[in-house]
Parts: sequence; structure tokens; C-alpha cells
Amino acid sequence: MRIRVLNPNTTRAMTETIEQSAKAVAGPGILLDAVTSEMGPASIESHYDEALSIPGLLAAIHRGEQEGIDGYVIACFGDPGLDAARELAGGPVIGIAEAAMHAASHLGRGFSVVTTLSRTIGRAEELAQRYGMRRFCRGVHACELPVLALETDPDARKIVTETCQEAVETDGSDAIVLGCAGMADLCEHIRDEIGLPVIDGVAAATLTVQSLLTLGVRKSGRGEFATPPTKRYSGLLSSFGA
Repeated sequence: MRIRVLNPNTTRAMTETIEQSAKAVAGPGILLDAVTSEMGPASIESHYDEALSIPGLLAAIHRGEQEGIDGYVIACFGDPGLDAARELAGGPVIGIAEAAMHAASHLGRGFSVVTTLSRTIGRAEELAQRYGMRRFCRGVHACELPVLALETDPDARKIVTETCQEAVETDGSDAIVLGCAGMADLCEHIRDEIGLPVIDGVAAATLTVQSLLTLGVRKSGRGEFATPPTKRYSGLLSSFGA
């Protein structure tokens, strides 16, 4: 079984972090790789960034289908382009926010999300509502680190860990959901520091895709998630058409 983890931004160093997290949980017989989007923003931390990341993500899904990839992980906590990706792919496509929130809901009465910048809080809350997780999500907290600073700021681990501890104390939560794929390598450290479950969405989504493939199920090919109708696209999107 082949699983591809898609980094919708164009920062290759972050793809390496993501790939390590995914490979750490991939089971025997799973061939897993991670790819970096070939077009779009260097990081995704606004609605504008998210919108412009989606063409590169969909191009990667299209290539994956040609290469025989069985399932995909979208490794950005905004789960950009998830519905469109599910239209294109024959197998399961799972977003890391979706997977992380569901995993955390099994571990206690409530969880807190710790994200990057405060401007992304609304998106995380919106996704919790969409996924039926609002009753479990007790709060969304920003550590006020830009996404790329997770790789470059020497204090990033300390700042994220302290924000997680404060979130637990404020919300009375039983678990933490890390609200950025770039935090994947901090998961074990934070878990040891705060003494509670900490969910990295990359690992959770990888295992979700793996489980669905093991069950032998694929996406529903009817209705809304059927392959989109072929048509002509113009301008910068001309390569996406017939």
C-alpha cells in the first residue's frame, strides 16, 4: 500500500519534518513518502495563503493518481482543499486537523488546540464545528510563532510547550492537539513535559489512512465526491483542464 503525505506549502525543510513523523508510525508493508507542493506560499497562515496553496495540492493529487498512490494525508492544519482532493483521489484523503481532533476526542472529555498565530484561531474553531468536534474542543490557543519560525527560532520548543501547559490549565482539557504540521517533531517532548496526551495530526492522519486501506475501503465515488466533470480552464490554471 502506498501513502503519500502532501505538504501544501513550498518549504522542503518542513516536508522533511512531516515525513519523519509519518514514517515513524507507518506499519509493515506501507510505502510512504512526502512531497512538497511545487507552487504556492512558503507557509500557510491566512485564508489568502490557504486559497493559493490549493492548486499545488491538487496537482500533487493528480500526479499521485497517475503513479498509483493508494491514499493521501494533507499535512496542513487548515485541511486546505480537502473536499476537492477527495473528488480527485480514488482512495482516502485525510486532513491532519480532522484526524487529530477525532483522535483526541477518544482520550478524555475535552481537548485544547495549540496553533501558531492568533489569526488562525477562527479557522481551527470552524473545523472543529465542521467535524462535529465542537463539544470536545475546549479552546484554541496561539503561541504567536509564525509557521516558519518553528524551524528557525531557538526558543520555539519552549514557547510551544509553555502555551500547551497554559492551555491545559485554562481549559481543564485532557489532551492537546498540535495545530500545525510543523510542530510534529515537538509532540513527544511536550507530552513528557505536560504529562498528558499530545496529538500530532500528521501521525494521526497517517494511521487513519493506513487503517482505511487495511479495511479495503475506498472513497465513495457517487454524488458530491464523484470525479469532477471535465472542462476547460484558462490562464494560470489552463493545465488543470481537459
